[in-house]
Amino acid sequence: MAPADFFDLFLQNLLQTTLLEIIAVIFGLLSVWYSMKVNILVYPTGIVSVIIYVYICFFAGLYADMGINFVYFIMSVYGWYNWTRPQTDKPRLPVTFSSKQDQIIAISGTIVSFVIIREVLIEYTDSTVPNIDAFTTSVFIVGMWLMAVKKVENWIYWIIGDIVSVPLYFYKGLVFTSFQYLVFLILAILGYIAWRKEAQRA
Repeated sequence: MAPADFFDLFLQNLLQTTLLEIIAVIFGLLSVWYSMKVNILVYPTGIVSVIIYVYICFFAGLYADMGINFVYFIMSVYGWYNWTRPQTDKPRLPVTFSSKQDQIIAISGTIVSFVIIREVLIEYTDSTVPNIDAFTTSVFIVGMWLMAVKKVENWIYWIIGDIVSVPLYFYKGLVFTSFQYLVFLILAILGYIAWRKEAQRA
C-alpha cells in the first residue's frame, strides 16, 4: 500500500471513530495499567471497557471478540473476587510462575478454543476474518485466565494477541482501538517484566 493510500485509509477510519470507542479505549488502557501495577482497579476499569466493546465488536463484525468480552466480564468478576479473597496464611493471592501443568492447560486451551471458535465463525456468522478473530480470542481467553490466577505468563499471551490485534482493528476501521492495542503491547511487555520481578521476590 502506498503511503498516500495508507494516509487516506487512516483519515477515513479516524473520522468514523465514535466517542463510545474513545471511552472504551481510555478505560481499557487504565485496566492494563492497573494490571501491570498489580492493582485491584484492573477489574472495575476493565469491566467498563469490555461492556462497551461488546457493542462495538458486534457492529464491526468481530463476533468472536464480541463473545470474548462476555468472557472478560465473567473472568473480571472472578478475578476481582480471587484477588481479594481472604486466605488463611496470605492476605492476597501472590504473583507466581506457571507450573508445567498450567502451561499444558494454557496451550491446550488455546488450541481447542481456536478450533471451536473458528468453526463457529465460519459456519454461523458472516465474519470476514474468522481465522484471525478466532486466534486472538483464544489467546486472550487463556491470558485472562492466567491473569486471574496471577501467573506471570499471562503477559506472554497478551503480547501475542496485541501484536495481531493492532492490524486487525485498523483493518476493521477502528483506529483508536488499533492504537489502544499498540499501547497494550508496550504495557504488556512492561507488565511481564514487572510481574517477573515480583514473582522472583516471592
